[in-house]
Amino acid sequence: MSAVRLPTTIPHGRTARRLEWPHLPPHVRAVIEQRCGSPVTSAESQGAGFTPGFASVLTCEDGSRHFVKAASLKAQRMFAEAYREEAAKLAALPEGTPAPRLLWTHDADDWMVLATEYVDATQPQRPWRAADLERCLEMTAAAAELLTPAPAGLELPTFAEEYADWPALWDRVRLSPPDLPGLAEHLDEAAELATRFPEVTAGATVVHMDIRDDNVLLVSDGRTLLCDWNFPVAGAAWLDTALLMIGPRGDGHDVDALLAASPVTRGVPAESLDVVLALVTGYFLFSAAQPVPPTSPHVRDAQRWQGEVCWAWLAERRGWA
Repeated sequence: MSAVRLPTTIPHGRTARRLEWPHLPPHVRAVIEQRCGSPVTSAESQGAGFTPGFASVLTCEDGSRHFVKAASLKAQRMFAEAYREEAAKLAALPEGTPAPRLLWTHDADDWMVLATEYVDATQPQRPWRAADLERCLEMTAAAAELLTPAPAGLELPTFAEEYADWPALWDRVRLSPPDLPGLAEHLDEAAELATRFPEVTAGATVVHMDIRDDNVLLVSDGRTLLCDWNFPVAGAAWLDTALLMIGPRGDGHDVDALLAASPVTRGVPAESLDVVLALVTGYFLFSAAQPVPPTSPHVRDAQRWQGEVCWAWLAERRGWA
C-alpha cells in the first residue's frame, strides 16, 4: 500500500540562488577558460540544490562542455570549504564509485574552483517515479558493496562523531513543537530513540549522507551518479538506501516495501531504521524553525517538508499515528 502523498509547493529543480558566470571576477573566468582549453560561450546555471555557490554547465567555443563549481573564500567561505572537501573526497573515491569524475581544481587567489566531467543526464522527476527510484536503489546497493570498507585515503569521521549533537536538537524542538499529529504525545519517545543512533549506525562503509533527488544524475548511458560528495562519513552500509526513501515516501511510495526488498536493507532491524528516522526528524524540525537565509530562500520549506515526512513515517511505523 502506498503512503499518503504529502503536498509541497517547493519548486524542485529551481531552489538555488547562485552566482552566475558574469558575477565571477575576470581572473577566475580566465583561469576557468584556460583550464577548459577554450573560451566560454555560454553558461547554464544549475537551479537545483540550496547553496549559492557558482555551479554551471559551461559550453566552450570548441564545442566542449564542462561542469564547474566556484566559491569565494572571502565572501562564501563555508561553501568554498565545502567545494574543497568535495574535491578531496572525489579524488580519493575508488574507480567505479557512482560519482562524476573530478577533472581539475584551482585553489588560489581566494577562490576555490573545481571541474567534474560533464554528463548528459537528468534528475529524478518529482513526484518520484518508480523507474527512477529503481535505478537509484540499484546504485545505492552497488555503491554500498564497492565502498565497504571505506578507502583509507578518505580519512572519514564516523557517523556517530559527525552527528553527535543531533539528539539534543529534540530539546530545542520541545521548546516550540510544530503542530503535527501525535508529536506532543510522543516527542519524548522520539527523542529517546534518537539517543541510540551510535549503536545502529556504526559501520565501515562510505555513506554519502546527502542523498536526495537534486543530488542524483540519471545519465543517458544508463549510469546513475551521486553529486556533492562534500561530507561523507563512515557508517552502516544501509544508511544511504534508507535516507534516499524520504523524498519517495513524501511522494506517496510504499518505501517500507522497497526497503524490505532491497538486499542492502531487508535484513536491517526495524528498530534501527526507527532510531535513524527519529534522529533526522529532530534535525529537520529544528532546522526548519531557523531564520530563512537570504542566499537560500527555499531551504527551510524543504527541511520542514522532510521533517513532516519523516515524522509521519516514524509515527506510522511506531503506531503513534
